[in-house]
Amino acid sequence: MLRERMAVLDLDAFIVPRADAHQGEYVAEADARLAWLTGFTGSAGFAIVTMDRAGVFIDGRYRVQVKSQVDLAHFTPVPWPETKPSAWLRDALPSGGKAGFDPWLHTRKEIEAMKKGLADSGIELAALAGNPVDAIWQDRPAPPVGRARAHADALAGEASGQKRRRLAGELRENGQTAAFLSLPDSISWLLNIRGTDIPKNPIVQSFAILSDDGHVTLFSDPDKFDDGLRAHLGNEVTILHPRELTDALRNLGGTVRIDPATAPEIAFRLVEEAGAHIACAPDPAILPKARKNPAELKGMRAAHLRDGVAMTRLLAWLDARDPASLTEIDVVRKLEALRREEGIIDISFDTISGSGPNGAIVHYRVTESTNRRLAAGEMLLVDSGGQYPDGTTDITRTIPLGHPPEEAIAPYTAVLRGMIAISRTRFPKGVAGAHLDALARQFLWAEGFDYDHGTGHGVGAALCVHEGPARISRVSDLPLEPGMILSNEPGYYREGAFGIRIENLITVIGAEAEPGRDMLGFETLTLCPIDTRPVDRAAMSRDEADWLDRYHARVRQELSPLLDEGTRDWLLRATAAIS
Repeated sequence: MLRERMAVLDLDAFIVPRADAHQGEYVAEADARLAWLTGFTGSAGFAIVTMDRAGVFIDGRYRVQVKSQVDLAHFTPVPWPETKPSAWLRDALPSGGKAGFDPWLHTRKEIEAMKKGLADSGIELAALAGNPVDAIWQDRPAPPVGRARAHADALAGEASGQKRRRLAGELRENGQTAAFLSLPDSISWLLNIRGTDIPKNPIVQSFAILSDDGHVTLFSDPDKFDDGLRAHLGNEVTILHPRELTDALRNLGGTVRIDPATAPEIAFRLVEEAGAHIACAPDPAILPKARKNPAELKGMRAAHLRDGVAMTRLLAWLDARDPASLTEIDVVRKLEALRREEGIIDISFDTISGSGPNGAIVHYRVTESTNRRLAAGEMLLVDSGGQYPDGTTDITRTIPLGHPPEEAIAPYTAVLRGMIAISRTRFPKGVAGAHLDALARQFLWAEGFDYDHGTGHGVGAALCVHEGPARISRVSDLPLEPGMILSNEPGYYREGAFGIRIENLITVIGAEAEPGRDMLGFETLTLCPIDTRPVDRAAMSRDEADWLDRYHARVRQELSPLLDEGTRDWLLRATAAIS
């Protein structure tokens, strides 16, 4: 059906991204075009369809998953970013042709990179007025209209009006009359609102234009906002329906700030049509949002304390049972029930509960068809998190079910040592995530191992569990700053056997240094025991063992008063010193 539509549009290829118009990692069902067309449900990737081939581009996290989800008779998995889309198109269309794309679903940065890669190829990139997938998607779900709510100023640490005036002042300093915002988490942060449009991500799906006087025009379905929330937003926020965005962009004048890395290509085209000047610069909210203030950090610490109670209760419950009496889904349901008792609004992403070979699927999502019964002698990887009113959590623990398999001990120890290395490190101001990434991998590399994902992603404060722009990754050149919250999650995955990942959340803090130097380090937010049964103590240094013992002592001290006697006794044993 798609190829028939492409023929009508005189297209030789069409690009189907995972992203929606907001470039979010998690998309509403109405925007899940890639999953609808191919069956692939990963959080990153895209497809390119020509008249005789179709490639599904996936990174290292999804190399195993994609093979179980797409029909390999029709779709070919393509390793990405090793294979650039422009290189694939050159090979697929050696005589040139017309490749269509939806300008609402691709950023300018993405389109410019593709155009550069297609230079002199005879392949034209054509922006389409309508999306051909939408034209054939007969039972497409309706867009979400979830209720929006106020996020208390006490939790935000700063009133929305103060944030808007501060960012508007930055626009004026740079000679910019307005900024276009397309990231819902930036807008939700700026306006101190939260929503229910996207499951597990408390954002309000919206676009916004911030003027240099601090006024915001918010483009979101007005039905999401009741009278109380409108009063919270005040008179300096105007709510319009998203269908009015196109005309609003066409009517902008002066110098308009747009982020080429996050805003859709269509926004640039509409503002350019109006004759306004475009200042290509980052979303003005993206860095202030990443630098958590004291109130946000206080909320995150409180959320992690309650989350640690739920996780510790799960681990004690699991340890007291015969693994064969449980399935992966049983673990998911138990953990989510325990988190509900601790006050979650929602989970922060689909809980990963992968036993044995399923643990090797980095973003495994258990279903009734894949659900495995646990078995003694296997490893169980549980990656999960909660959305609390005051904070967002993300934690991974890998648990041996009885005696750990011998072949898992060396990689488990290497993963733990890498996680500790990040936790203990001090670094000069100006250092980026790319400079730290190798610290987590060094012990795996020494064994000839590695993992195909970043070491850490940014995390929002009562917002999205995956938040830009801060990362610990080979490709992140953004300097880390105090208040940024990141995950610390090295891993190892042996296809068909087991997966290992140990993850804590950390926040950047100031660190002791000699006079005249600014040094930074990390504070660990996550409070939960790390299983020591698969640890090769002889491979660990005294400093590493001491760090683990100090961490476990802190976990005992903070969690014990909040646990029942049986769980408290289990925690005492689980956090026994190893040095």
